[in-house]
Amino acid sequence: MPPSFVLSPEPIPDLTPAFSVGQGAEVRFLGMVRGIEDDRSISGIDYSAYQPMAEKMLAELIGTGRSAHGPHEVFIQHRLGFVAAEEPSILIRVRTKHSAAAFDLCRWYLQEVKTKVPIWKRPVFVS
Repeated sequence: MPPSFVLSPEPIPDLTPAFSVGQGAEVRFLGMVRGIEDDRSISGIDYSAYQPMAEKMLAELIGTGRSAHGPHEVFIQHRLGFVAAEEPSILIRVRTKHSAAAFDLCRWYLQEVKTKVPIWKRPVFVS
């Protein structure tokens, strides 16, 4: 079974793996780095993490999601290091039997990653 999450400086690929039997809906959130932060132009964002803790918390988050929200597939990729404006920094892909659950779970995972996983961002402002 492929990993459920990746923390890496590598670009996020635009791939859609085959559906598993019983899966009927996929919701994919792709978060892009905007060119503006605090009303100022940026060239990108430098993401850092305490990687051992971030990986532990992502694994726990996915375990919690699966036990609290029923069977589903999830994959989360968050980039680390410098990510230029207009490039994706996070991908969350959720697959479930039905579409409403996929939308709800994708939103839930995004909120949990943003508020609980130790990944920090530092905007790189244009001079």
